[in-house]
Amino acid sequence: MKVILKEDIDNLGDIGEVVNVADGYARNYLIPRKIAVEANPKNIKQFEHIKKTMAAKIEKVKKEKQSLAEKLSSIKLSFTVKAGEDGKLFGSITNMDIQKELSAQGIDIDKKKIVVDPIKRTGEYDIRIKLHADIAANIKAEVNPE
Repeated sequence: MKVILKEDIDNLGDIGEVVNVADGYARNYLIPRKIAVEANPKNIKQFEHIKKTMAAKIEKVKKEKQSLAEKLSSIKLSFTVKAGEDGKLFGSITNMDIQKELSAQGIDIDKKKIVVDPIKRTGEYDIRIKLHADIAANIKAEVNPE
């Protein structure tokens, strides 16, 4: 079933996109929660009109995300954790830990936007943060033993 998205949905699409999803997913999840509407000719025409009026808002959001990406690129996080002699951590550093560290610096980002495998060794790492469909930032993280 083709639907028009009313919100950004990870792994599916952005606002205003027409996407093809399973019938049950559309009827039982997306449409009842008002996340999407069925893509019939009337709704498509109506959404095209709304999209034109929202173009300025979308552009403003993209500019904000771009400036946030530039700000994030200059950040270097530092973690001090317990580690064995070979540099292997007792535990790991996950996207949740990275989110807490960013929040401590005054930057609020959803942990789902942070793309990183759990860090299990000391060293320096590049962490990717997906801010928008086509905007991402890379930050550096340094993991030191305690």
